[in-house]
Amino acid sequence: MAGDEIAIDAERFLGRLDAFAAIGATPAGGVNRQAFSPEDRRARRLLAELASARGFSVQQDAIANLFIRREGRDVSRPPFLIGSHLDSQLTGGRFDGALGTLAAFEVLEAMEDAGTETAVPIEVVAWANEEGSHYQPGCMGSMAFVSGTIPEEWASMRGHDGSLFADELKATLEALPQAAMRPLGFPITGYIELHIEQGPSLEREEISIGIVEGIQGTRWLEVTMTGQAAHAGTTALAFRRDAMAATVHALDRLYAEVMPGDERARFTVGKLSVAPGAVNAIPERVVFTVDLRHPASAELDRLEGLIESACAEAATQYGCVSAQRRIFDMPPAIFPKALLAHLREAADSLGFRSKPMLSGAFHDALFVARVAPAAMIFVPCRDGLSHNEAEYVEPHHAVDGARMLLASTLKVIGG
Repeated sequence: MAGDEIAIDAERFLGRLDAFAAIGATPAGGVNRQAFSPEDRRARRLLAELASARGFSVQQDAIANLFIRREGRDVSRPPFLIGSHLDSQLTGGRFDGALGTLAAFEVLEAMEDAGTETAVPIEVVAWANEEGSHYQPGCMGSMAFVSGTIPEEWASMRGHDGSLFADELKATLEALPQAAMRPLGFPITGYIELHIEQGPSLEREEISIGIVEGIQGTRWLEVTMTGQAAHAGTTALAFRRDAMAATVHALDRLYAEVMPGDERARFTVGKLSVAPGAVNAIPERVVFTVDLRHPASAELDRLEGLIESACAEAATQYGCVSAQRRIFDMPPAIFPKALLAHLREAADSLGFRSKPMLSGAFHDALFVARVAPAAMIFVPCRDGLSHNEAEYVEPHHAVDGARMLLASTLKVIGG
């Protein structure tokens, strides 16, 4: 296999990014292409049409993961997967997900242009509903692929517009009749996903490529602080059981300790509700969420315990009671050293500056890593801005990402 004869067609690739950005385009320059929507179906159909025009086979599974296959010498061997997703946030950017999917398709086209024969089949995958903006949870497609089943409770979910998930999934599958159905979950040789960084470090350090060594684990907690409602004007300090005061005390400690104490930790309070919610009433109950992230499971355990103890101590001090429950748990993933070594070799061979990184956001690669060797490549995005209509990747960074994905794939699969 003559890898030096294979080249990314930059003009074609950048043109594809523009074409897909027009599907669900927003006036502010972003994309609204939520999973299982008419716009999502249009994007899937366009990718399928492009694939068929090049002679690649098109398949989908029961959760609407879309697969584009280019055969290898030994068709009986499990395929090597490259790709990402096509769905977006409600006011999303044009690169999150689509960059990785279309770069993967460009890799297939570059191989086809060069007449390259690979030992194993290569498949581009567009995972279904990575974003989770219309139906939760996110990463539905890769979760179902890894488990081999679709949870029964998903069928009855309704989106923010009242649409039933089961109906929209059915419509999405039926909108692509040319795609052959395949089983949900099958053996694969490995997986590489190209994605925008969604952070500012690569751009600020003027580094072309991030080699993602792992993805942080994520835990969501719900904390309830319960005190006693009373009159705001007549209740002296000694007689107050103020749930808000206890909450503020606990959070002050946690904000001072969790992230300042470990640069790898992430601590965010994203939602907070107060009851009874009257201007002249002492809060009886405060409920808040915590998004906790760290690449080490043991440290997640410790931090979860710290949050519980900090809230309990504050509750005792203010005459309140605290309760904590875990509402979401996503274990971390550390990608295989052998696969990462291939990525570093690919970056070096292209003359790209690269750096090891951890992903603070979870991606489809987090789930795929449970059943096969997986890794990720990051490219810079302007100001680290993502999930935003102003999201932007410089054209040369996008092309470098595609070149890196091609070189990495060739390194991994060999001849």
